[in-house]
Amino acid sequence: MAFDLKRVLKVMLFASNGPLSVKDIQTAVSRFHEQATSLPLEEAAPEAGAEGGGEAVVPAVPATGEVPVEAAEVPLVDPSEDDESYRDVPTLIPAAQIRETMDTLALEMRAADSEVVLIEGTNGWRLATHPRYARWVRLLRNEPPPVRLSPSALETLAVVAYRQPVTRADIEQIRGVSADAGLQKLQERDLVYIVGRADLPGRPIQYGTTEAFLEFVGIKSLDELPASDVLSPRQIDAWLQTSANPRAAGDSDMGLDETEEDQLTLKQTESTPVAVESPAEAAAPVETPAADAPPTTTEA
Repeated sequence: MAFDLKRVLKVMLFASNGPLSVKDIQTAVSRFHEQATSLPLEEAAPEAGAEGGGEAVVPAVPATGEVPVEAAEVPLVDPSEDDESYRDVPTLIPAAQIRETMDTLALEMRAADSEVVLIEGTNGWRLATHPRYARWVRLLRNEPPPVRLSPSALETLAVVAYRQPVTRADIEQIRGVSADAGLQKLQERDLVYIVGRADLPGRPIQYGTTEAFLEFVGIKSLDELPASDVLSPRQIDAWLQTSANPRAAGDSDMGLDETEEDQLTLKQTESTPVAVESPAEAAAPVETPAADAPPTTTEA
């Protein structure tokens, strides 16, 4: 069996203590070729008695039949080198090929409904237990069940994620309530940390999200956050600028522009019936009967 990248990656994933990155895999392949091209180990020198033509000194063997450590034979060549899986190893494995193979492994585990899943994070890939077996893992480690974040903490976390680096005053101005308790809880969960200080009067502290937040959300980078029109930086900046100087709401703020207002007025005008006289009726004189004239009668 020749070199199989899928099997090698699976072994590396099981043997790795942390996330396995593309650089780690390529480094292991480079070490393999460095060891293959290095000089072989020197053979042990012959005994002095053998050089002089005398008898070689043989270490005594205890009566128990056990061979001393000094007399035990130490292999000079790794027996695994005779395995066919170490043959035809490429000198360089492209990153695209590694990612494609990792995706194939993840799909195979998912299709087989395996108890182990392959997760890609910011620092590479790692194996993890399926979420449905999380309770057994907690029982083994004697850990308490996870506590859900409150809606206020989730709102604070969303503002920090989309607006980072952000100060506490900005969070409170956006949410309209105090953010001390929410920020403290998020820091205890290692979801938010202090990035630095803003270049503003008083040098307020700025907050940002951690790598644990990416694992909590299930994304590899902040660029994968879903687009939000409500929390976009441009609209929030405009809202912060206009919130200090409120103005009366107009037709445009209510979603009714001038064109729609004119069309609505025109429709109301068209729906109202208007009496129109013909030109003949308008030109004909109107006769008024005389007060002394007797009423006219019509015979049948």
